Amino acid sequence: MNSRERVFTALRFERPDRAPIDFWASRRFKRKLEKALGLPLKRFLDANDVDLRYIEGPAYIGPPLRQFADGSEADIWGVRRRMVEVPAEGGAAESYEEVENSPLAGALSPEDVDAYDGWPSPDGFDYSDIERQCDDVRAESRVAVFMGDRLNRVAQLKPAMYLRGIENILVDLSLNPEIAAAIIRHIRDFYLAYTERIIDAAHGKLDILLTGDDFGSQNAPLISPAMWEQFLGDGFGRYVQLATSNGIKVMHHTCGAVCPIIPLMVARGLDILQSVQPEADGMDSASLKREFGARLAFQGGISIQRTMPFGSAADIHREVQDRMATLGAGGGYILCTSHNIQADTPVAQVLELFKAYHRYGRYD
Repeated sequence: MNSRERVFTALRFERPDRAPIDFWASRRFKRKLEKALGLPLKRFLDANDVDLRYIEGPAYIGPPLRQFADGSEADIWGVRRRMVEVPAEGGAAESYEEVENSPLAGALSPEDVDAYDGWPSPDGFDYSDIERQCDDVRAESRVAVFMGDRLNRVAQLKPAMYLRGIENILVDLSLNPEIAAAIIRHIRDFYLAYTERIIDAAHGKLDILLTGDDFGSQNAPLISPAMWEQFLGDGFGRYVQLATSNGIKVMHHTCGAVCPIIPLMVARGLDILQSVQPEADGMDSASLKREFGARLAFQGGISIQRTMPFGSAADIHREVQDRMATLGAGGGYILCTSHNIQADTPVAQVLELFKAYHRYGRYD
């Protein structure tokens, strides 16, 4: 089977020749990997027969993003950010763009939200290269996925956290619902228009849309299922419907303990749940497969918190074997880590991971 046959067979809940493989890693780890192996990332992916490939998507061509004297800059939402370095063992480090200022933190009413002059426009992007990006992926019989970057991913709650502040938006959902609804409405409307233009520009050649919105902490959902339905359910369903009505599968990334929310996502037509964070409460792979596996496919499940940075080769092999025995049973599973492999992870661990993928991921 080629990658396209393999992935879509798995997503029909049938058994392909082997489970499809995906690869998630931070920018710093990718550079570390390239340096250690002396070859570009694409050659590494090809050599390991990775089935899913992520297109860059539209290029930002809107008004210049504001830059500040201290080196911080605004993102497309007008959220001011600064780059921070997080040191790790062995001299490795990750860089992240931390929120410096949430421009809607002081909003007192929905009218204040509507009056905000920093709302992005879908006109601020050039979509003309998307079809070519998909063509390049399909020319190699791979599966074309659009995800966007960390600061511009089809979502609702996470951009609201950036714009309003985490504590503020969570309080708003209970005490200031009109403000929360107004912020989420602006975010939703932007992403519906933005995604529609991406889909139109792809001319039927985009295979998977990956939306990303964290709904859980390590121990519990960030918001109740009832609150999720009230504030996020409609937008989530509209994102899914927009893609699936154009023949595109939808994969959603969420970290954390989100088991109580999974039925709500499934009811709105979600195809693939990404992360399956093994350390989070209630995210046992066998239980998830048993409860939801007849309708929902999974991607992820390999621990980046414990196994990848700190486990032995035997630990990695055991974890892959377990995920195949549970999530992979009967198809409906894409092998991958639960999130981006971080820069403190030894390259040797990732090479061992791919050995395990190819050794234990086969059905024949």
